[in-house]
Formats: sequence, structure tokens, C-alpha cells
Amino acid sequence: MLAAFDAAARTGSFTLAAKELSLTQGAISRQVNALEAQLNVTLFHRNKQNIRLTEIGKNYAKDIHSALSNIRSATLNIMTNPTGGVLNIAILPMFGSRWLMPRLADFLSKNPQITINTVSKLTQFDFSLEDVHCAIHFGQGDWSQANSTFLMAEESVAVCAPEFLIKIKQKDCSPENKHNFIASLAEQPLLHISTRPDAWQQWFASHNINISAQQGMHFEQFSIATNAAIAGLGIALLPKFLIESELERGELVEVCCTPLTTDHAYYLVTPNDKLDYTPVKKFTQWLKDTANIKT
Repeated sequence: MLAAFDAAARTGSFTLAAKELSLTQGAISRQVNALEAQLNVTLFHRNKQNIRLTEIGKNYAKDIHSALSNIRSATLNIMTNPTGGVLNIAILPMFGSRWLMPRLADFLSKNPQITINTVSKLTQFDFSLEDVHCAIHFGQGDWSQANSTFLMAEESVAVCAPEFLIKIKQKDCSPENKHNFIASLAEQPLLHISTRPDAWQQWFASHNINISAQQGMHFEQFSIATNAAIAGLGIALLPKFLIESELERGELVEVCCTPLTTDHAYYLVTPNDKLDYTPVKKFTQWLKDTANIKT
């Protein structure tokens, strides 16, 4: 009954829940009805083919999903790694591929009994509805009902392809013409990242230039924006530590030497009920130690 209710609550449909659990729609409906009768509450509003959680149902769904997630994790843990533990991490795609993955072998060599699974997440989410033990998050350390561990700040630089820089005819960055040159960049195609919608405005404002810099292409991920900049499609404002290899190879060059820093940073976020889970504790300490290493 609980699995049927959880699936229906997550999918918003008895039919989709039936598909997920390889049961019939009628079987899901009967199990949910039986659960409601047992609890003596109404968990769903039913309107023809549609269902919607009641307020009681919403609260119950969070608790049941969390409990079932813990059961699934415990089962997977004992089946795949009876002497260690499973650690499910939500990561930012570019941070995961460029910073975390090259270093993760060190953690696994020190903790061979821990199995790591990852899922990519670009935005904040509800831990009660996700089967993860912790997440690497960019923003401020204010995640509700969770502990945030500061990892590192972000310093973004304006970069483009070398040929593009030649095309926009930068002469130099001397004090007498630097301001005019930076102001002229607002007329160039600027590449925007959906998770940093105000980055260009903040960058220009840091140079005492007040403009609305919205022209240019918009991207959801840093990796695609990086490739667009390499292809000469415009100027991108990218975290420097994520594009070190492109800068070293000369695929990208800095347009101007002044970076952008904000009050946002990278955090490891752990829900309060997972703080004492041994794999989480080991990963947290390793990540804190590793984030302090200059590479």
C-alpha cells in the first residue's frame, strides 16, 4: 500500500503509478483506498481521471517517500556493499565533471568500502522527495532543514576565442582606455548562463558601467556556453577554476583581467537527518580537506 501511495503521490496519477510498479491501475486504486480506510483520512482529491493530494496527503507523502528512500538505500547498501555504504550525491554538471571527478579517485582509494552514485541537479530541490544523501549547491548557505558546508567561492572571468578578441580590436587594458573598452563590450554578443542570469549586469556594474546586457545567446549549462565561446559565438563569463584547461591550451583568452566575485559560493548541503550517516561524514571531511588544496 505504501509503495502504491508513494508512486501515485510522486506521479500525480494512478495510471503512471501502475506503470512504475508494473501493476494495474485498479490495483493501485484499491491499495490507496485501503490505506485511506486504514488511516481514516482522505489522501487524494479525485476528479474524474485526475488526482491531487490533500493537505494531509502532502505531509504524509513527504514522510513516506523519505522512509521508503531510506529502505531502498539500506537494501541497495547491504546487497552491493555489505561492509561499507552507498552514498548518493546530487552534483552540478560542470562542477562534477571538471572539479569533482578528477579528484574522486582519491576519496575512493581511501574509502574503498563506499559506493558512490551521482545525479546531476542544476537547481535547488526538496531533499524529502529526492533519494540523495547530500548535494553540491551553488548559492547561499540557506537550504531549509539542511546543513551547509562552505567549499569555495567563485571567481568568474570574461573569456572568448582568441580570434574573437582580435575581431573586437582590443588595443590594451591601460587605465586611460580600459573603461571605454569594457563599455564597448556591451555591444558584443554576450553568452548568458540561466543559473547566473544577472552575472553580466553585475560584472559591468563592478566597472561602474550601468547597462542592460541581455543580448546574445542563453545556455542552461556552463559546458555548452564554454563550447560556444570557443567556437567564437561571443563572450562568456565563466568560473575560472572550471576553464583552466581551455585557458592553458589557448582555446579561450581573458578579455579583461578583472574578475567577478559575488556573495554566492559552492556548498555541500546535507539534510539534517543524514548528518550522522558514516559515508556522508567521511565524504564531507574529505571534500573540506580537498577544497583547500591549491591545484
